[in-house]
Amino acid sequence: MFRELASRPVEGVDYLLGAAQGIVGWLALSREQNAGAVSGIAEIFGKALLIGSIAGIASLFFMGSIYTRLGARAGKASMRQQVMHVLAYGGVPMVASLVIWVFTALLAGEAAFEAVLRPDLEGFVELILHAQFFAYVLLTAWGVVLQVMGLSEILGVAVRKALGLWVLGQLVGFLALLFLMIVIVTLFPNAMSS
Repeated sequence: MFRELASRPVEGVDYLLGAAQGIVGWLALSREQNAGAVSGIAEIFGKALLIGSIAGIASLFFMGSIYTRLGARAGKASMRQQVMHVLAYGGVPMVASLVIWVFTALLAGEAAFEAVLRPDLEGFVELILHAQFFAYVLLTAWGVVLQVMGLSEILGVAVRKALGLWVLGQLVGFLALLFLMIVIVTLFPNAMSS
């Protein structure tokens, strides 16, 4: 599949898929930050659409650059557009997860974005929240498998080596963002406090 996309430039579909991944990432972060306890559904989804979509598209470029360089060091150079296709289309399960997030928020309200379930929740809502979390984890894992298989295909390496490259790329991306946050907090001490 990814070889067929290799010759095509990065298009709107890639950006939409990247934006959807960013939105899902923001929604998951909102749950971990217990945003449902202090914010309404509209505010949470508004921030997810604005910040998450920008972050998702930026991560396509950022991680695309990282994996392009790692791939060149692993043996076979690939173009950044190929890697961006892999990252975007490998995230298709996240689009399904986004649909599940929307339905969960419609059914459960702010409870969908609370890290700890309240004791007064109905059994049905609690079941929906557990099912949504399980689906999110499963779809995220499926996305990782697709990305690793895609890296294996475009780089022409074994799946095991592609998995190692994927993990290394995630680690490099995490460390780069951590370094950026340290620089921001050092230069602007009040930037990260709310």
